[in-house]
Amino acid sequence: MRVCLMIEGQEGVTWEAWRAIAAACEDGGLEGLFRSDHYRSVMGRSERGALDAWATLAGLSALSTRIRLGTLVSPATFRHPSALAKMAATADHISGGRIELGLGAGWLEEEHRAYGFEFPPTEVRMEVLAEQLEIVHRSWTQEGFSFEGRHYTLTDCHAVPKPVQRPHLPLIVGGRAGRKSAALAARWADEYNTVFVSPEVCARRRRTLERAFEAAGRTDLRFSLMTGCIVGESPRDVERRVRNVMQRSGQEGDVLAWVGAHDSEWVIGTVGEVVDRLGEFAEAGVGRVMLQHLCHEDLDMVHLLASEVVPRVD
Repeated sequence: MRVCLMIEGQEGVTWEAWRAIAAACEDGGLEGLFRSDHYRSVMGRSERGALDAWATLAGLSALSTRIRLGTLVSPATFRHPSALAKMAATADHISGGRIELGLGAGWLEEEHRAYGFEFPPTEVRMEVLAEQLEIVHRSWTQEGFSFEGRHYTLTDCHAVPKPVQRPHLPLIVGGRAGRKSAALAARWADEYNTVFVSPEVCARRRRTLERAFEAAGRTDLRFSLMTGCIVGESPRDVERRVRNVMQRSGQEGDVLAWVGAHDSEWVIGTVGEVVDRLGEFAEAGVGRVMLQHLCHEDLDMVHLLASEVVPRVD
């Protein structure tokens, strides 16, 4: 089981905080650091700022030497695919070959309206995603190409330099293993990431994806999970961190009730309980987890993951 940290960057994470988080991941032995790609709080907190995802990753690429860095996930609605491919390739050069691109259809309508991005119906956004995946992939792998689709047209595009990683930097598709996203992943992606589901659902989604990959003539499926994580050294420590997450999310009520409502999907508990829980996901076919850490200022939890959890799940 490969373990990464995932940070909701739109919830007021400053550049100073990003540097500290990356250093904790780098020094502690976590495989990577992933971040969301939003321009405003998804919790409705207008006072929380959001630094641009790709500018942040480029900066962290220059400051780190080991951890992998990427988005979960960049909305296809935010950027032209040629620009996105160039951004990711640039960060890959800065990092020396440690960048990954997660790409999705976009979902937060209010955010799109606020920043002037078009937000077409789901079917159209999936068409946009399909074209972006092809353009990004071909930009990284082909010396020159043209493309004519419903949403984008490129003529004799020579996208150089290519990424440092060969044959290209990893491309992640995120979703619920629906027919369209599974087919797109089987055609273009290196990894499929699903979010906030139980081990049982993970196992079902992996089987669906395996069939899609087999239909495309592929046997190299990589399957990962992004889900919430709270870990403590003792039950009291866990309870304290749960309260902090509830406060951060603007939720009130009983701690045990909150845990009961989330423990089928989240990774919550003491070190031993978290290790066992990750083992359940591994048995369900999850090869990598991106553990969402909502209280990003709590670096002690990052150190605990790195020092106590990662060594026991490697």
